[in-house]
Amino acid sequence: MRIRRRATLWSSALLAALAAVVLVSATIGPVELSLSVVTKAALNAVGVPSGLSLSVGTASFAGLPLPWPAIDVQYTYPFAFSVPETSELIVREVRLPRIVLGAVVGFALGGAGTVMQGFFRNPMADPSIIGVSTGAAVGAVATIALPALIPFGLQPAAFVGAVVTAFAVYLLATEGGRTPVATLLLAGVAVQTFLGAVVSFLLLQSGESLEEAVYWLMGNLYGAGWGDVEMTLPAIVVLFVALVPFARDLNVLMLGEEDARTLGIPVEWTKRLLLALSSLLTAAAVAVAGVIGFVGLIVPHMMRLVVGPDHRLLLPTSALAGAVFLVVTDTLARANPQELPVGIVTAALGAPFFLFLLRRREVHEL
Repeated sequence: MRIRRRATLWSSALLAALAAVVLVSATIGPVELSLSVVTKAALNAVGVPSGLSLSVGTASFAGLPLPWPAIDVQYTYPFAFSVPETSELIVREVRLPRIVLGAVVGFALGGAGTVMQGFFRNPMADPSIIGVSTGAAVGAVATIALPALIPFGLQPAAFVGAVVTAFAVYLLATEGGRTPVATLLLAGVAVQTFLGAVVSFLLLQSGESLEEAVYWLMGNLYGAGWGDVEMTLPAIVVLFVALVPFARDLNVLMLGEEDARTLGIPVEWTKRLLLALSSLLTAAAVAVAGVIGFVGLIVPHMMRLVVGPDHRLLLPTSALAGAVFLVVTDTLARANPQELPVGIVTAALGAPFFLFLLRRREVHEL
């Protein structure tokens, strides 16, 4: 009960911090807006689902339009504050989609990083440790460099590349129904190195698309729209909710697999689920935002120093802190005279902080 109360308090505080950061971030840009205007425009954008309808859209496959079922959601907007039309357009259609997507991606990376560090019992683990991000990079860069050979868009290709890579690493590391963590880690490193070579080769073939490919690899949220949020948010929420019940199992696994078996945890089944859910969480985030480093590495460390190692508390707080962190770093990226990919900012802030933790001896074996 005490852990549940602490988790509620910390999550509420981080949600309040996230709301404040989102509103402040939306005031920053080429057109300066007051906090009151942004708050009113943001409230006007809050919609309550009021109905669903099924329609038939089209999807392109190998250049051919194919019918595809689509679910249309109708919304009711309870707020109608008076805001200048131009200001409301800037907030609702330009800034808020990017900020909200940044929060969703940071949430996913913070949660996945926490699971990976607990799963591997390794403080250097992050969401991309088994090559998920590199697999996504292969799919994305292949789509950019060789569009005629890839029958679907960049984001689906990145997601498929990430999922296929995670599954391949799992198969390579599994023998006799068991997946040793050390073997999984080494298989991930080997596959990641190989796929890095594939990405380099594809970059050489990209020609005039080289700049687009490199920009994606740096991680960015430029041009994000509500469609990206609607596609990513439900998947990440479902995957994270599925992970939460395994927080206690993560605590037990950190004692060692033999102890976990003694305490009644189905170790191999639990490891498979944790690996699958965290890999899908990472894949969903990387597919829409590119390769953004250090969020899933640094944020769990920061929260572990504050709230302790219990994953029942650490998992939700790290996810929310990841959302806050990525919104802040993307705001810094946007505020620069020449806009930077957010991956550059996260690395520039994350690497020195990690070195500081090393000097303080705060990074140690979990």
